[in-house]
Amino acid sequence: MGGIREKKAEYFAKLREYLEEYKSVFVVGVDNVSSQQMHEVRKDLRGRGVVLMGKNTMVRRAIRGFLSDLPDFEKLLPFVKGNVGFVFTNDSLKDIKEVITSNVVAAPARAGGIAPEDIWVRAVNTGMEPGKTSFFQALGVPTKIARGTIEIVSDVKVVDAGTKVGASEAALLNLLNISPFVFGLTVVQVYDNGQVFPSSILDITDEELVKHFVSAVATISAISLAIGYPTLPSVGHSIVNNYKNLLAVAIASKYIYPEIEELADRIENPDKYASAAPVAAADSSSAPAEEAAPEEDEESEDDDMGFGLFD
Repeated sequence: MGGIREKKAEYFAKLREYLEEYKSVFVVGVDNVSSQQMHEVRKDLRGRGVVLMGKNTMVRRAIRGFLSDLPDFEKLLPFVKGNVGFVFTNDSLKDIKEVITSNVVAAPARAGGIAPEDIWVRAVNTGMEPGKTSFFQALGVPTKIARGTIEIVSDVKVVDAGTKVGASEAALLNLLNISPFVFGLTVVQVYDNGQVFPSSILDITDEELVKHFVSAVATISAISLAIGYPTLPSVGHSIVNNYKNLLAVAIASKYIYPEIEELADRIENPDKYASAAPVAAADSSSAPAEEAAPEEDEESEDDDMGFGLFD
């Protein structure tokens, strides 16, 4: 009994040391994770973080004992359930998450296991003898006999994501050497500087953040303009819109001030500025047609020049 108490005290001291030393904690699921995988993860995290496992009852008791000095870690208690462990780090959360989740191994289908995603049997010649056709018929997989072997004629989904794999499906998948399961550490929750959030937050890119920010600014501007309540995002739009109204009133009332003299002159005398308008470059293919066109007298050409550009 004395040895058990010493080990518990040692574990509590180590857990507290990690909680005080590291600002971030990953709560990781370790279902079906082999000791070799844990070894590889520990090796990849060397110098960047540490892994700590322990019984949930002992972990919860330890954290509750630290709450008087470390109250923020109470947020971890709801996630200390099931087969979980902890990864402590002060490194980039996104990089550490990649290290944690990258070490996975494929595993064959097991009857009663939950499919992580839709499982398909693809159209292919299996190379199996015709006597095994019953496996495919039981699951409604269309087949035909080609050159004395069983050939699957079209893709078929045999298990839906999130559902249990039946005995027949498991037997067929193993017969085809399909290993649809992958096992590795999963991130249950992330604790960082007093905040707890799902790991999906770490997958958000800078481009997505900018896109959402720009969309929010545009929404605020639209609402502000609609209700006539000025905000910082809408000020620029309000100034431009009001100046347009000012120009319209000034032109309509013939009140011309120095800044709009040229604009007013353009409206009153469009022909005067016609020659300054950009003219599309003539296509080389139209050159012969222009040369063949009948010559017009100079006076007629002058009369049409200004108006042709505005048709």
